[in-house]
Amino acid sequence: MGGFFGTISKSDCVNDLFYGTDYNSHLGTKKGGLAVLNSKTIRRTIHNLENSYFRTKFEPDLHKFHGNSGIGVISDTEAQPILINSHLGEFAIVTVSKINNIDELTQRALKQRRHFSETSAGEINASELIAMLIDEEKSFEKGIENVYDKVKGSCSMLLLTDKGILAARDKLGRTPILLGKKDSAYAMSSESSSFSNLGFELERDLGPGEILLVTAEGYEQRRKPNKEMQICAFLWVYYGYPSSDYENINVEECRYRCGAALARNDEVEVDFVSGVPDSGIAHAIGYSNEKQIPYKRAYVKYTPTWPRSFMPQNQEIRELVAKMKLIPVKSIIEGKKIVFLDDSIVRGTQFKDNVAILHEYGAKEIHIRPACPTLIYPCEFLNFSRSRSTLDLAGRKAIKELEGAEDKHLDEYATPGTDRYYAMIEKIRERIGVSTLQYQKLDDLVEAIGLPKEKLCTHCWDGSSYF
Repeated sequence: MGGFFGTISKSDCVNDLFYGTDYNSHLGTKKGGLAVLNSKTIRRTIHNLENSYFRTKFEPDLHKFHGNSGIGVISDTEAQPILINSHLGEFAIVTVSKINNIDELTQRALKQRRHFSETSAGEINASELIAMLIDEEKSFEKGIENVYDKVKGSCSMLLLTDKGILAARDKLGRTPILLGKKDSAYAMSSESSSFSNLGFELERDLGPGEILLVTAEGYEQRRKPNKEMQICAFLWVYYGYPSSDYENINVEECRYRCGAALARNDEVEVDFVSGVPDSGIAHAIGYSNEKQIPYKRAYVKYTPTWPRSFMPQNQEIRELVAKMKLIPVKSIIEGKKIVFLDDSIVRGTQFKDNVAILHEYGAKEIHIRPACPTLIYPCEFLNFSRSRSTLDLAGRKAIKELEGAEDKHLDEYATPGTDRYYAMIEKIRERIGVSTLQYQKLDDLVEAIGLPKEKLCTHCWDGSSYF
């Protein structure tokens, strides 16, 4: 995925930009970048984050930067920000995007005799392509609308210009942009949790497709929001930071409600409730409070060398890292019946390894309660599962075993209460080796979030979405 932060002030903004961008570190692990406007000249720096942290890489650069406006990004995809000098003027751009038709748009540009100068791992840099689409029009606003018209997938962006910062949220609002305000300064971020320690108060969310021009004096709406919205529901379940709000709904409180919903639908008798760190903890607390069953930490996360959600791109190493982060507490586990909550089961391989350790440490019963429904469809808009194949998903793998093909009767498998649904759950339960497995119902998840279903993207669970 990725996250960005931008700020504009009547005084130097570099410290706010640095710390505000760093507060998006949980959203990306691959590349980070900053761009600052000083005397109508934009200066940028980009670093690889795959073997270190944003603060470690960027802190030595800070003394080189001075200016009253800037944008920063932490990305799971391409190197950003991109610097552009065009008929619209000089600007820098950062994006959080997934362009499903990037090959088509690339060939379109090449046929127009245009060229690309930025690449990421040998591939076209998506942010440069987006900038190219903006440059096709006579104004930034029309150019951003051109992006909305041409891109299939999702795209939110910040543009740093000499007139201010343009903030443009994805046309269906799949990814958020929050606006913060303090004396003589404004900030825009993927996460409202970036604001509080920097003195910003949350002003408002941008609407889907809305464009704001933000200056140190205030902000001006350059495009009204669209009526339709499909913000990613998984932001509340997993991606979002606990202190963040989206659409005025807090992440942590939503997770408490998710856990409570699972508890109300559960009749299993256990000794205590536990959550898989970090995102499973709040779901487990909600379950514990609803059931009035003790909450205990059967697993603890080792934070001295794993202080953030660092995940290498290599799947084998990623699974090893996930295992190394979590240390079981044998004296708590041994001889106990435990219900574990986590945000989701994606592939199931990590759960299988964790469960094997719990059995080795003497757990009497292990019951798994994911806070969202079974993942059946790969994400088309944020790619949170990083799955290159549908068979990477535990649900699809079970369907393949049951049907001989991964794409048969998907509607039935996605519907709780059907025979096929129960058969799929049983296959997953057997594979990961737990006593019982019970997923969240989609209706309960939607209720826990608190938005109408039509305003949420639930594609990865039921296949529904606007394109």
